[in-house]
Amino acid sequence: MSLDTATLLTVASCVTGLLGVFILVCWAQDRGTRALAWWGAAYLMGGSAVGLWGANEASVPLVQSLPNALLFVACGMIWNGARLFHGRPIQVPGMLVGAIVWIAAMQIPAIAEDGHLRIVLSSLIVASYAFLAALELRRERRRSLGKAGLSPFVPLLHGIVFLSPIPLALLTPPDSSSDSWFALFALQTLLYVVGTAFIVIIMTNERTVLGHKTAAMTDPLTGLFNRRAFFDVGQQLMARQAKTAGPVSVLVFDLDHFKSINDRFGHAVGDDALRLFAATARGNLRGTDVLGRLGGEEFAAILPGGPMEVMMIGERLRAAFEAAAVEVSSCRLRATVSIGAVAAVAPADIAKLLERADAALYAAKSNGRNRVELAASEASASASGEAVASAERTVWAAIARFNPMQIWNATGTFMRS
Repeated sequence: MSLDTATLLTVASCVTGLLGVFILVCWAQDRGTRALAWWGAAYLMGGSAVGLWGANEASVPLVQSLPNALLFVACGMIWNGARLFHGRPIQVPGMLVGAIVWIAAMQIPAIAEDGHLRIVLSSLIVASYAFLAALELRRERRRSLGKAGLSPFVPLLHGIVFLSPIPLALLTPPDSSSDSWFALFALQTLLYVVGTAFIVIIMTNERTVLGHKTAAMTDPLTGLFNRRAFFDVGQQLMARQAKTAGPVSVLVFDLDHFKSINDRFGHAVGDDALRLFAATARGNLRGTDVLGRLGGEEFAAILPGGPMEVMMIGERLRAAFEAAAVEVSSCRLRATVSIGAVAAVAPADIAKLLERADAALYAAKSNGRNRVELAASEASASASGEAVASAERTVWAAIARFNPMQIWNATGTFMRS
């Protein structure tokens, strides 16, 4: 069965228009994604342009140029929708340049009267917009969205396909009919808009899902991982380090005299201090480190590295926050942070590492605050705990025997432990 040009144009116009309505309905349900409005309007304009191809019988060159010009504007709107989707400004001149070039070219009789040259120019313009859309969609691939990771390849493929009529048209005799080329062009346009529509819906859906997932994992005040996400992502880091039995460290942070800050300056300034610390910590930790807010003024980080590395990072962060928090929200705050650190060899239990880091944090608080304390190694801590337990057993044994001298000696040993 063969389809003539008029049939293909009618089908392409109807399908493109329906896709435009569908995308606009999706936009009505998700007003936060303005790019959907641009894409829906572009599809309606493109469908109208394709429909005008078959209905346009005017002999005026400018009127004959109108359907193609509308189609090129629609392609420019699809490209600008991709820009808007990533928060980039729209490019109105770039959106219109294809239509302007086409209208100007149609004023040249040698081009306007040669069907092959019109096909070549149309292919170049549409392919250019397809390549630009692929370049914008590549930004989504770098963000590692699942199915949308393939999004740049569809417009890129169609851009290459749109270029295919050029060598064929150049090899065809000039006096041959151009109806077959228009049919091929209409079919390519139909496939392009359908593929792009699916990409649009997939990207929008995955961004919405990712937004909900990020909100569930993120502390709303600081933008850091919340407690649940901190443990989940930290466990992934621990698993990676465990493959090579590499070192892993935990830092626990607590802002000094934070209650006093809230009492003297108010909770709004206290919140600004927390946000400042979060920004300072992000700026002084590496991309491989996991940083989260455990609650209140307490933060924690899990990072690959041993004792020397974690102490260096902790001291750098402490000094950076002390310098940054001299004044917060026009208030002379002079805020500081105390840090407890612990190092171990993966795999290790994150909860137990946090307990040991908390003990080191308590030591930092006891030793004057605004400092970094490293927890003793697990072997040393175990030996110390055994010595304390042994001394405690000696004290109770002496009490049981009611021997005052042994009680005195045992108590001295216990206190020294």
